[in-house]
Amino acid sequence: MRLPLFDPSDDPGPSFTKLLRRLDLPDRQPERVESQAPGNLRHGTTVVALRFADGVVMAGDRRATEGNFIAHRAMEKVFPADRYSAVAIAGAAGPAVEMVRLFQTQLEHYEKVEGVALSLEGKANQLGQMVRENLMMAMQGLVVVPLYAGYDIARDQGRIFSYDVTGGHYEEQEHASTGSGGRDARTAIKLAWRENISRPDAVELAVRALYEAADEDSATGGPDLVRGIYPVVATVTRTGYEQVPEDEVAERFAATIERLRGVNRP
Repeated sequence: MRLPLFDPSDDPGPSFTKLLRRLDLPDRQPERVESQAPGNLRHGTTVVALRFADGVVMAGDRRATEGNFIAHRAMEKVFPADRYSAVAIAGAAGPAVEMVRLFQTQLEHYEKVEGVALSLEGKANQLGQMVRENLMMAMQGLVVVPLYAGYDIARDQGRIFSYDVTGGHYEEQEHASTGSGGRDARTAIKLAWRENISRPDAVELAVRALYEAADEDSATGGPDLVRGIYPVVATVTRTGYEQVPEDEVAERFAATIERLRGVNRP
């Protein structure tokens, strides 16, 4: 396939979505969904992010629901956006995953066209535009509300951005959560977070936040010890994105459960 060529006055620039539109190719799902009622669509539930001494930790439970049914027990909701950032999704699963894929492609496309990577703030703006473009679908029940976090090389620190359904994005100084169990997860993190928390403690705090959310919210999945399914947890530091090994996540869950048992013993 030959690469398209454009006149300088008609160049779509570094935007991948503008390139697709210029070529008359679809860049998103149809704006109207007639085949299913919103209650029958799969939804992702709870994701969290928090800053620690060396960067940020991001985690998401694995459950997807269709109304009051469990649709999937091992859905992944945390993804690398590029080398130095991560995105987590909550809301309508199909549009959310497609938004992540388009976002990943957009960041790669921009870097190839411009020769430099976007700033972390610029990446957060790009994701906000995609959320805003989803507003018509959101009004039909297909709501997508992501979290975005990464390591800012210029500032030498981790940063976290939360979003609303209109595409507005807001920088969070300590931690953030979204999804049906977001309030309970946020409370758990708020009670234990501290400045310059270590990586092991940050991973365990993210795991505990999801455990507390699952304890209060039926749409949030807790650890599935029978099937060996645990949340996806990732860190982003100056060395880049790294998914926390599943055996470490299991170990942190075991430590959390043992600590809670000790607290609840008479």
